[in-house]
Order: sequence, then C-alpha cells, then structure tokens
Amino acid sequence: MKEKIGFIGLGNMGLPMAKNLIKAGYQLQVYNRTILKADELDQAEITVCKSPEEAATEVKYVVTMLAQDDILEEAVSGENGLLKSLKKGAVHISMSSISPETSVKLTVLHQQTGTHYLTAPVFGRPEAAAAQKLWICTSGNSTLKEAAKPILESMSQGIFDFGEEPGSANVVKIAGNFMIMASMEMMAEAFTLGEKNGLDPKKLAEFFGSTLFNAPIYQNYGKLIANKQYEPVGFKARLGYKDARLALALSQKSETPMPFAAAVHNRLLTAIAKGWGDRDWVEGFGHGVTDDAGL
Repeated sequence: MKEKIGFIGLGNMGLPMAKNLIKAGYQLQVYNRTILKADELDQAEITVCKSPEEAATEVKYVVTMLAQDDILEEAVSGENGLLKSLKKGAVHISMSSISPETSVKLTVLHQQTGTHYLTAPVFGRPEAAAAQKLWICTSGNSTLKEAAKPILESMSQGIFDFGEEPGSANVVKIAGNFMIMASMEMMAEAFTLGEKNGLDPKKLAEFFGSTLFNAPIYQNYGKLIANKQYEPVGFKARLGYKDARLALALSQKSETPMPFAAAVHNRLLTAIAKGWGDRDWVEGFGHGVTDDAGL
C-alpha cells in the first residue's frame, strides 16, 4: 500500500514538486487555496482536501510550500490549520522561503502538540522543480532529517544539512536568494552597459557564462536577462521583494552591514511600485536597469 503524504501549496513550485512525489510512488492529500490547481495532478493518486487540517489527517508527513510567513502560520495554527489533525509523532516539512524566527515559533507550536517541524527550503526555479533538480537545505532534529530523506530525494538532486537549529536552513535560503538577486543586478547593469555602448547583450551573456562566470546562476539568469525573456513567470517580483525584506531584517537583527541588500531591496520595491509585482523578478532587475538607462 502506498504511503500517503499531506501536501499544502500548489503554486509554481509546489505543483511540480507534488508531481515528483506522485512519480516516486506516494499518494497525496492536497490542499491549495485555488483548488483547481489540483486538476493538473494525477487524480488517481490524490485526495483533494478542503483545508490544511484535512490534508494533514492520518499522515506521517505533511509538506508545505507556502510563500509567506503569515500564510504558513495560518495553515499551521489557524482555525483549520494542520496542527488540528496532525497525529502525534508526525512531521511537518516546511520547504518555502520564510524567516528563521517563524521556523523557531512553529517548532515550539509543534512540540506543544507532540508533533515535529523540519526546515527544508529549496533552491531552483519551477523548471528545476519539474526536472527533480532542486537543491534542498535542511535543519532540525537529526533523526527527523534522516527519516525524511526518501521524500526529499524524490524532489531534488541534492540535500545539504545545516545542523539542528530550526532556523539555520532559513538563513541559508535568505543568504542564497540575496546572492541571486545581487547577481541579477550585476548582470543587468553589465549587459546594459554593453548594450548602450553598441554590444549585443546576448553575446556578453554567452561569453561571461562560459568563461569567467561559468556557473548555473550566471548562465541561466544571464540568458534570461540578456534575451529580455521575462515569461513565463517563474518567481514573482513581489516574492523576491519579500525575500529582500527578510535579508535586510536579518542583517539588521545581527548587525551585519549589507549595502547590496539595500540596493536589491530598492530595485524590487521599484518594480512593485511600477506595477510589476506579479511579473518575474528577472524583469524587475533586467527591465528595471534598462529602464533607468533609457533603453
């Protein structure tokens, strides 16, 4: 008999992750605010639920992929939250970008009900999620991490452990997303400088991506920026802005000066002010820089 898992959050990332779990042989109890998203899953392998509470009923594991801290907290401890039904000893695997403080808070809430919380945010765009090429960072109880490995391996190409403090993996995620944002700002400025001086930004992206900056972030995001390819939307600018806010808040709390964090925060805030919040964060940087340059 196939193991059942609760899965909450079928957005651009959650949907392909859920598909990979089904492919790996799991049956899913799924919940999403826009429930029509579940139509894209194999109906024979899912049970569509009306609430997080229902999705977490009688399962050993429940996965959440929810973009905002407050939305995740509501799904966990709200009126119809998963803690209402999650059985003792069961594990909630939280895989989205949230603050370390929220992970600590949710860990305590789970402990109070005899359940467990495992931090496991992911790196990768929707196409990486679909190809089972995500990178996963974990933190929390060692025994829980080992037991959850088969589930995490079904969605990723690699898992990296960052200790037992529940918020540690969230710090890694915030730091990593900051590095991606700073890289996009740098590439957008460099390619726009070249374009304004008569060079083809596509050739610049190809050259740098295959030589000095031969790494996936520069190759993949560089190509999108140079080609001004902003659709389909993989990660909304308003979610990138949320991550920039998390980076700034964490830097202030730990007294870590991060001037580049302020720059990317302002870049994405500008994108939202221009009405680009639901467009890809690549456009926030790429279009934002070319717009400043009069292109």
